[in-house]
Amino acid sequence: MNKTELIDHIAKQADISKAAAGRALDALVGAVRTTLRKGGTVTVVGFGTFAVGKRAARSGRNPRTGATIRIKAAKVPKFRPGKALKDAIN
Repeated sequence: MNKTELIDHIAKQADISKAAAGRALDALVGAVRTTLRKGGTVTVVGFGTFAVGKRAARSGRNPRTGATIRIKAAKVPKFRPGKALKDAIN
């Protein structure tokens, strides 16, 4: 499912226009992005939790030359599904 299909589904299920569904989805994504940028977490009960994880610095290899390179530490977004979501797909 892509973003357009998701907007169509939201519009149909919530009985709202596609434009309103698109704005609602954009607002949700924006709120999650802003909260994660500040280092917080977003929990949607029954769905899951969005959080920021930390990836440590490590060494890797350049696949073209085989030379060892240093990969910087980074913050990465993570999602942990909630129990209801896990139960729904099993």
